[in-house]
Amino acid sequence: MLARICKKCGKGFQTKPFYVARGQGNYCSKPCHYADARTRELKYCDFCQAETYKKPTQIKRSKSGKFFCSKSCQTKWRNSHFHGTEHPNYKNGLYAYRSVLLRNKVPPICKRCNIEDKRVLAVHHIDQNRKNNTLKNLVWLCHNCHHTIHHYPEERKKIHV
Repeated sequence: MLARICKKCGKGFQTKPFYVARGQGNYCSKPCHYADARTRELKYCDFCQAETYKKPTQIKRSKSGKFFCSKSCQTKWRNSHFHGTEHPNYKNGLYAYRSVLLRNKVPPICKRCNIEDKRVLAVHHIDQNRKNNTLKNLVWLCHNCHHTIHHYPEERKKIHV
């Protein structure tokens, strides 16, 4: 038998050597073991700031050091931080113009006729360079106005102002 000290209460006790070899034999009794297993630490959600309790093993296993109250908050945080060039699947950003406007909270309203129906809105590149996806170069247009601007040069001049 080996003499050990309980991790929870600090009381001395005897245990068998093969329990220690298996990583057991740390507590003097079942109540001490269960009480220690139930200890939780108060953390705040890194997205919504809600209180959440985490086990010591969850805290130890966290790679980022961030804690969330739910998978929903974790996903929202990840989507807000890993977009564009930070995203592991990012290719070249050629087709990201719609998300650029949405992420920058540009209201989806046609710049020319003020239609608000998202089903008929398209993104227009002002300099007509589809690789230039800067916020200053993008504008919402309905399909009718988009067609008009691309086929009538005098209408194109109105939108540039």
